Amino acid sequence: MKELLRKWNQVSLVKQIIVGLIIGIGLAVAIPEIAKPIVIFGTLFVGALKAVAPVLVLFLVMSAIAQHKQGHKTNMKSIIVLYLLGTFLAGLVAVVASFVFPVSITLAKGVEGVTAPGGVVEVLKTLLLNIVDNPVKAIYNANYIGILAWAIVLGFALKNAADSTKTMIANVSDAVSKMVTWVIKFAPLGIMGLVFESITTNGLESLLSYGKLLAVLIGCMLFVALVVNPIMVYAMIGKNPYPLTLKCIRESGITAFFTRSSASNIPVNMKLCEKLGLNKDAYSVSIPLGATINMAGAAVTISVLTLAAVHTLGIDVDIPTALLLSVLSAVCACGASGVAGGSLLLIPLACSLFGIPDDIAMQVVGVGFIIGVLQDSFETALNSSTDVLFTAAAEYKEWRKDGKDINIQEVA
Repeated sequence: MKELLRKWNQVSLVKQIIVGLIIGIGLAVAIPEIAKPIVIFGTLFVGALKAVAPVLVLFLVMSAIAQHKQGHKTNMKSIIVLYLLGTFLAGLVAVVASFVFPVSITLAKGVEGVTAPGGVVEVLKTLLLNIVDNPVKAIYNANYIGILAWAIVLGFALKNAADSTKTMIANVSDAVSKMVTWVIKFAPLGIMGLVFESITTNGLESLLSYGKLLAVLIGCMLFVALVVNPIMVYAMIGKNPYPLTLKCIRESGITAFFTRSSASNIPVNMKLCEKLGLNKDAYSVSIPLGATINMAGAAVTISVLTLAAVHTLGIDVDIPTALLLSVLSAVCACGASGVAGGSLLLIPLACSLFGIPDDIAMQVVGVGFIIGVLQDSFETALNSSTDVLFTAAAEYKEWRKDGKDINIQEVA
């Protein structure tokens, strides 16, 4: 048994996850009833990630800022520009694709018990209120924008603290990071349980009638991940971006696809940044920030589903309004984390741009929930993997300026 475990530990995590994925699919197809108890592995894995992530973000960011030396670069401006530009371009790609491949949909029934935000002002207001949320409540509710805000404030407050205090905070930060390593080791079992549950619970039958809509949605997200993002990375580092892009998709996108939670994937992304040799001062802030504002997948979802409603109702759209939708979807996507229901409940806000009434817009939201099994998985995979990709691109740009060699093949 010890020899078997030793050989298993020598296999890379990605290969271990692929094994778990294959076993999960096989069990779901062959013996779904007998293998049902393995669902608990997925539940425990996601629960452990969600539990450790808020504490990890708080102490990592607080420690990084408290010990930050004056004049030491963190590349945060470049990272934020990449986040915002990437989200806007994703929305633009979705708008163009929706005109090239127009989709009409069969509207679903309205979603009961949920209320869409009244406008962009309400979305931004919710976001601002989350920033000043009670710190204990923010950690309990996994409100990452609030956790990030308090961690930054506490970090600055501790800059003049005694070295022993800073060392203690750094030690706690390292201890939580070690806990994350332990949790991630169980990723193969977690993914096995998650894929088993996804196949046995949801199936694919309900998605067939919305095949064309899903094709446009997923096609846009793949285009952003494999064409738009690599172009942006190439512009930053001047080297072949695909080894880095594919590594981020493999090691971050796969787990995000099955957990369907950018917040749960924060520990995975932190570990990947460490593996890529990135500056801890930068990624300890940029990764949780990316989980709240870097929402390319959400921008695609909002744009595609809104224009599907427009085409279904036969509304004519001019180019300036289409461009305005790209901007609106990007702004809404950045605020999606502050709204219960995420990107889907921001669709009525975008629909209002075309005069579509709320009762019809909420039927479009209903369609979103029907296809949510795949839509949300691809959306989260794109959002989360891009957090690491842009953080790495911004740092490698600085390496390039300083004349430091960037061996992307070796890194990836």
